[in-house]
Amino acid sequence: MSKKIKMKTEKPLKMDQEHMQKLKNILLAPYMQIATNLIGKERHAGGNMFRHQLDTMTILIDYGYIDSQLLKASVIHDVVEDIPGFDQDVIRSCDEEGEEVLNLVLEVTKREGEQKNQFLRRILETGSAKAKILKCADRISNMISLGFVTDEKFIERYCDETEFFIFPIALEVDYNMYQELIRLVMTRRQYLVDSGYLLRKKQS
Repeated sequence: MSKKIKMKTEKPLKMDQEHMQKLKNILLAPYMQIATNLIGKERHAGGNMFRHQLDTMTILIDYGYIDSQLLKASVIHDVVEDIPGFDQDVIRSCDEEGEEVLNLVLEVTKREGEQKNQFLRRILETGSAKAKILKCADRISNMISLGFVTDEKFIERYCDETEFFIFPIALEVDYNMYQELIRLVMTRRQYLVDSGYLLRKKQS
């Protein structure tokens, strides 16, 4: 069972001058260049994985996170998993934080032979605070995209997964993210009601 963790990731109440300057000084371009390798990777809901990386970063900023390693990792969080044979040294050599950024990316990367539930349980039980925050932002982006998906079994499975694994993670690190995830799951479950899927499933 995971334990309540002490938040160490900087999160200002508002973007004041000091934190705006800190955000301005974060060197994201090399990481964005790496992320462009995902442009050809299509998503189930449309768009591509490159856009999803940047969307995850903007969600973090929206919630007030300006930690440099967290934002850099968010921009490339899927590259190791989604690009076969990706050279991890490319991340290490980006800048002085490359090694730390890579370690964070690897925390939120499904390992070879690891099942999805094992992967999420690993983050829940042993993940760092930054890994958990990143996973919550990633899931918020995915849940929003789920609004464009009509595969009802996929939606149900994804909602179940979010409730079982991501809700507890969000409760540990960011209650506001937790609340948004609840709202997103509720809208998707309402779609399953409105589409008649749950009634058909009950009758079958």
